[in-house]
Amino acid sequence: VFPKKIATEQQSLMLVKRLLAVAVSCITYLRGIFPESAYGTRYMDDVCVKILREDKNCPGSTQLVKWMLGCYDALQKKYCNNYWLCLQTVTECYHFKFKYTHKGPLLDFGSKDKKSDSTITCADTKKASILLIRKIYVLMQNLSPLPSDVCLTMKLLYYDEVTPPDYQPPGFREAKYGGMMFNEEPMYLNVGEVPTPFHMLKLRITTEKQRMENVDKNILKQGETAEPLQVCGTSGDDPEEE
Repeated sequence: VFPKKIATEQQSLMLVKRLLAVAVSCITYLRGIFPESAYGTRYMDDVCVKILREDKNCPGSTQLVKWMLGCYDALQKKYCNNYWLCLQTVTECYHFKFKYTHKGPLLDFGSKDKKSDSTITCADTKKASILLIRKIYVLMQNLSPLPSDVCLTMKLLYYDEVTPPDYQPPGFREAKYGGMMFNEEPMYLNVGEVPTPFHMLKLRITTEKQRMENVDKNILKQGETAEPLQVCGTSGDDPEEE
């Protein structure tokens, strides 16, 4: 997963793609979305992870892999700014946010506890990546079980100022609605962020409040808090951005 150095935008993009694949695979595996046969085993440093693969006996996993490839297309073109993996009628939403920098190997984090234009090392990226995946593992094992009849869907949101109006990546079509409503009171949790010299990946989980009752509050570190969220809508509705 980790290159020895991240000196070019292409190396950074490859890392972001791989990290997204690992995260989505871990989420679907630990939430029991697909059978064991739909996953292979890999190691991310000293962390054993399951990686989703196309399985002819599991059409759902094959479809998700195709959606991921469509997401990669949008990432490569720098169009995608949000990626939602949702369990409807919305029970859980896994919200990946992407940012790109055009300033070369310097990135403004936009975080209060970090200086602007801090140089990001490969070690920084590796540490943040492993922390993100470990936190996903802990959270998935603490959330309440899902209903037996869940349906998985995926949404991509784009940077309108650079994305052609008629662009749709392979496997996607224009959405007919703008937001998603939860039947029960939702809460969101900022899981973490991974910076590279050229990209930033953030993950937020939104789920019904009752499913988070058993999550150990000690999991929430570095100022991350669970707060109420009424609607998981378009990117403009992101409380983090407000």
